[in-house]
Order: sequence, then structure tokens, then C-alpha cells
Amino acid sequence: MNRRQLVKGVLATGVVTLTGAGCTDAGATKTGRLSIGQVSTSIAFFPMFVATEKGYFEKEGVTFDEPAVLGNGSKVAAALKSGSIELGGGVMTDVLKLSQTGDNLSLVADMVDTYYIDIITGTKFGGAAVDASLDERIESLKGRKIGITGPGSGTEALVIHLFKKVGLDPKKDAELVNLGSEPTAAIGALKGGQVDALSFAQPLAQQAEGDGIGITYISPCRGDVPGLQHVSHGVMFTTASVMKKKAEEIAAFQRALVRARKDIHGGDSAEIKKLLAGYRSGMPDSALEALLPLLKEEIRTTNGFPRTSFDAAVAFHKASGLITKDPDYDALVPSNLRET
Repeated sequence: MNRRQLVKGVLATGVVTLTGAGCTDAGATKTGRLSIGQVSTSIAFFPMFVATEKGYFEKEGVTFDEPAVLGNGSKVAAALKSGSIELGGGVMTDVLKLSQTGDNLSLVADMVDTYYIDIITGTKFGGAAVDASLDERIESLKGRKIGITGPGSGTEALVIHLFKKVGLDPKKDAELVNLGSEPTAAIGALKGGQVDALSFAQPLAQQAEGDGIGITYISPCRGDVPGLQHVSHGVMFTTASVMKKKAEEIAAFQRALVRARKDIHGGDSAEIKKLLAGYRSGMPDSALEALLPLLKEEIRTTNGFPRTSFDAAVAFHKASGLITKDPDYDALVPSNLRET
């Protein structure tokens, strides 16, 4: 409380406790700023939306403008390297590929602990049934047009991994169509027949099913793809230099995320559903209902990186040929985020 506010308080109420005013000043949280960019408005970044809407970031001592949605992981990585942003919201694909080139990075939060990208097909796809074997479903994607967010993305990585599993090459045996991360563009492309299938992050599958234009054909998070159900995937990350320079702001950011996670897990489901509707406007009610249990399954209560989930991410990217070296867990994951 400043002097002008103190005088106004005296005039309005006739009494102000000077000791109380002094305590407010002494205990006031210093607010710092961060610049943030993210790949999309997938469910990975829903906790950020919750924390923003409920004022947790400001209460913990950090503010930032609305994060720029950059469309694919390569753009997030480029913005972080250039200094255009200080925190990047992307997937482990971005982090692991950058770490291979010698960039000193630091993970900030494990946002989703599963490979939350799905293969979505149109209702007239005509391939193997959803309950067919995984290999049969992958074979049905041969020769198809598959929409992804862009090259070098986690959406492309899943297609590469699946095709490689059955001896196919997506560059030769399919046509990958770059659509960016805008949900309406992806939905429109599937509905209009510009693509036969999509490889996109949740909640696009739920939205497509809710709108009656697509089905979830292959979903790692439901156990369709071995090794991808419990894996570090959606993440917040930064450079080692920013982590050192903005340590207090990043700590405040992390505290606010934990508060939002607790709301998602233990808060009022009606409130979470309302927040989710605000985060991704236009989703049908059936999609929102389908997402509520998934949020609790896929978004953990902590920001930490279980070693098993980290190792699963590394194994996936090595098997897909996206990285060749084993990244150092202790180098990428700060000590306060390491979980056995």
C-alpha cells in the first residue's frame, strides 16, 4: 500500500492499522516477466491456461503476455535459440533434436506424460477397422495423404515411427501434408477431403469425433503403440542461460503450474470443463466430457520428469531415427525435477 492509498483508506474508513500496512509492503511478491511461445493449443498447455485464468502466475510473482502460438516445434526451437522467447512449449522431439546439436538446454516442466498425438481418420476412410491389429491399421495408411503440423514435429515423428515399424517410409509410401497447428484448418482439411488422415495432438481427435467427421484410429495414450503410453512428451523448456538469468521467474512459473495441476486433479469438474471450453472454444460438449478423464490421466500433479518416462522418450526417438546420441538426463533435467 502506498502513501496515497493509505490516505484514501483513512478518509474512507476512519482507521488503518499502520502495522498491517507495513506487513503488506514487506510481504509483497516481486513480479518478474517472461516471454513465452508454444507450438499449439493442445491439452499440454491447458495447465498454463488454468493458472492464467485463476491468477496463479501473478500471485506467484511472474507475468507474461499471451504466448505466441508458433505452429510447429521447429519454429519454437528457432525462437528460443534466437532469444525471441525465453520459454518454449513444445514436445520432447524439439528438445532431444536440439540437444544433439550441442545446444545447452534445460527442461522446465513435464506437461503431458504420454505421447498425446493421435492418428485420426475420416469417417469414410475405408481401411482396416479400428479394432484390427496395429500393423494392419498402419498398412492402411500406405498411399494416403496424412496431415501433420510440419516437418520435424512430434506429429511427423509419430508417422515416421509407425511406418518404420512395418517397413514403410512415409516420404515414399504416403504424402505428408503440412497444415500448421490451427485446429480449424486441420478439421477442415479432413472434412473437405484434402487429407485422408491427421497426425495431431489432443484434443483434435476428441473434437473430430464430437463433430462427427473423424475417428481416433491409432492412439498411443490408450495403449495402441507399445512404449508410448508413459513417456515424457509435452514439455516446457528453455536455454541454460535463461534458466540461470531468470531462475526466480521460472521458479514462480513452476509453482503456478503445480497449483493449476492440483485444480485439474482435485478441483470442481464443472469448473474445469468450463475452463476447457474457454481454452478451446467451439468444441462440442461430448468432446469436453471425453477430455475430462484424460486430463487427469495424462497431466501429472508435479512438473517432474520420471526417469522411466524420459528414457522411453529417448528410446522412441532413437528407434525412429530422429536422434543418434543418448542425451544426458542429469544435464537436461534440473535436480529439482528429477524423479526416479
